[in-house]
Amino acid sequence: MISAGLRFLLESAVSEPAVSSAESSSPTLGDAVDAIVDNPQETLSALGEFFKNLGNALVGMLPKIIFAVVVLIIGIIITKLVLFGLSKGLGKTKLDLTVTKFTAQVAKIVLYTLLLTIVLSMLGIPATSVVTVIGTAGVAIGLALQSALSNVAGGFLLMINKPFKIGDYISTNGVEGTVAQISILYTRLDSLTNQAIFIPNGMAVNATIINNNTNANRRLEMLFSISYNDDFAKAKGVIESVLNKHDGILHEEPLLVVMKEHSASAIVILVRAWCRTPEYWDVYFDLNEKVRKAFIDNGIEIPFEQMDVHIKER
Repeated sequence: MISAGLRFLLESAVSEPAVSSAESSSPTLGDAVDAIVDNPQETLSALGEFFKNLGNALVGMLPKIIFAVVVLIIGIIITKLVLFGLSKGLGKTKLDLTVTKFTAQVAKIVLYTLLLTIVLSMLGIPATSVVTVIGTAGVAIGLALQSALSNVAGGFLLMINKPFKIGDYISTNGVEGTVAQISILYTRLDSLTNQAIFIPNGMAVNATIINNNTNANRRLEMLFSISYNDDFAKAKGVIESVLNKHDGILHEEPLLVVMKEHSASAIVILVRAWCRTPEYWDVYFDLNEKVRKAFIDNGIEIPFEQMDVHIKER
C-alpha cells in the first residue's frame, strides 16, 4: 500500500507541465509533509511494512552473518599462526634480520587483506567488487598520500640496496644512532642517549648515509699534544710502544705516528691505527688513557692553552 504522501509525489511527477514558468508549481517537501500529516495511519503502516521487511531480511541473513563472523575469528587465528611460523622459518634462514622483519610485515598486510575479501564475499558481496573497491580506494589514497607512497617505495629500495641493516650504527639526515627497525614507512634509530629517532624511508633513500659497521675493520685517528720543551722523538717512541702492546690494535696493518702541526701552545702528534669495527670505541677510549699514563710516567708534559703576559716597566 502506498501512503498518501508518496501518492501525492507520484501524481505531481506525472502531471502535465505548466504553460509558463511563472504558473508552474512543483511539489515541495512541505506538501509531502502535509500529506503525511493528513494521512498518518497510512504513513505509519508503510513505515511499519518497511521495517518489517528490513527485519526479515536481517533474519534471513543472520546465518550468513554468524558464519562470516566464525570464519573471521578462525581466519585471524590461522593468520597469526601462519605469521608466527613464517617469522620462525625466516629466523632460521641466513637472511638478514632486516629482510625477515620487513617480509613479515608485508605478509601480514597481504594475509589480512585476503581474509577481509573472503569474509565480505561470504556476506554476498562479490570478490570482484571488493577488489575494485580496494583498488579504487588505493588509487584515491595514493593520490592523497603521495609522500607516504614514496616512503613505501623507499622501504622496498632499502631492502634491495641494503645500505644498512638492523644493528648498524649510521649517520643520516643530521642524526645518528643504531638501526632498531626498518618498517614499511619508517626507519627507527636508537640514539646513544636511548632516544627513538624515526626517519621516513623516502628521506633515508635520498640522503647521504654513513654506515660505521659495513667494513670489518676501522681506522683510528687520534691527536696528542706535547709541549715545545719535550723531545718529539721520545714522545713518538712512547706512543708506538703503547700501540704495539695493545691487544685491540691490528698489528698487521700499518701504524702512523707523525708530527701534524705546530699549534699555538703545543706540538700536535697525529696517530693512525687499525682495529676491529665492533671494538672501535673501546680501543679509542683505552688508548687515550694509556697514552696519557705513559706520558706522565716518561716525564712528557701534556700542555694546555695558556697565555704569557709581559709587563714592561717605564
